[in-house]
Amino acid sequence: MILFDGKVYESSEQGRLLAELREKIPYVLQNKTLDPEIVIDAVDRLRQDTLEGKFDHLLTSFPKDTVDTYKKQADTLLAKDYLRLKLRTELGNTEEYTTDKIDGFSRIRVKKVPLGVIFHIAAGNMDFLPAYSLAEGLLSGNINILKLPSADNGLSLKLITQLIEYQPDLKDFIYVFDTSSTDIQGMRAMADLANGISVWGSDMAIEAVRGLAQPGVKLIEWGQKLGFCYVSDLEKTEDAEKELEGLAKHIAFTKQLLCSSCQVIYVNTNDMKEVRAFAEKFLPILQKAVSENAVEEIGIRARDTLVAYTQRLKSYLGNEEKSEDVLRGKGMSLILASDSKLELSPMMCNVLVKPLPKEKLTEALFEARYYLQTAGVICPSEEREELIEILVKCGLTRITRGADMSAFFPGEAHDGEYALDRYMKLVNIEVK
Repeated sequence: MILFDGKVYESSEQGRLLAELREKIPYVLQNKTLDPEIVIDAVDRLRQDTLEGKFDHLLTSFPKDTVDTYKKQADTLLAKDYLRLKLRTELGNTEEYTTDKIDGFSRIRVKKVPLGVIFHIAAGNMDFLPAYSLAEGLLSGNINILKLPSADNGLSLKLITQLIEYQPDLKDFIYVFDTSSTDIQGMRAMADLANGISVWGSDMAIEAVRGLAQPGVKLIEWGQKLGFCYVSDLEKTEDAEKELEGLAKHIAFTKQLLCSSCQVIYVNTNDMKEVRAFAEKFLPILQKAVSENAVEEIGIRARDTLVAYTQRLKSYLGNEEKSEDVLRGKGMSLILASDSKLELSPMMCNVLVKPLPKEKLTEALFEARYYLQTAGVICPSEEREELIEILVKCGLTRITRGADMSAFFPGEAHDGEYALDRYMKLVNIEVK
């Protein structure tokens, strides 16, 4: 389905609507400006209806605990006060200013303005991401073209349609297409309309988008990342059991499907015996968390199992002789490996456990520098600042407790940058 000018159309109308959009965009750019307060009001009303259960019928495929978590996050992240804070934090002072006079040079006025048109290509591994990415484009005042991920079940379209119902003025700034990623002609037509392309996804997805983009288009890449947890001196760590329980709950809840999820647990040692000792200690803790987060719905269980086994089979390709030392439980496992490579785990609560002494951190993580984002840290308090400093130098942009690797923190950046600022540009105007 397609959402265009506030109305829903069949996917077969894509060609006609894209041609119409090419003619409409210049008119909207010249004649209309989007007040962020309109966006804030619509998003806040969406929050209120979500909390009151208006969309519960669309959330029946999610476990109850997950729905409760999403509602709790929505209560904060979609509230007017938070959205205004987000604008102030990510855009700073948007007031126009004039530079100081320097002899021999004209002064200039400096304005921060929207890029114009943002083409959002959202990934399907994070619920509500398509709608949230589009909301960021609206907050920054842009016209937004959104390509839905193939895994989207209609939830995004419903939520976005609701925004337009709350604030009809938004319809000129929102265009949603369910185009397949294999429809190169359609994808290129959307890319050709954009001043910026915001793409979420794998290396392959980003490479494909680079091939679509015209020279001069701003590429806003939110690529695949690999999270890990670094564990040091558990015996000296305050509340070590509680810290490990928090990490286990994080793994069980996210199923390692997010960029911030823990794929690898590194143990500060060179000794595989210590790695095994840690794994044996962590195994029952993770088993308990996985059991408590088990999903009863048969379709979700089948999907999770299929993803886990598919990933495991892929890991075997080209590595037939690679031996694994695996501690297995019900619906989970700890996979011991002697190398220090940061890599994708089989996911679905199947975690890699590896040795990585502190003095080798930078050397090991340098090879993964393009995939670094989140590191959880479990260590004694007196070691924490030293480890944080090393991890920052390695290139990490989020450092948390093990329990909070995928938690959201109001005011945080994404991959080291603020999204709203990337959707804007500076204009210089000579002052006579």
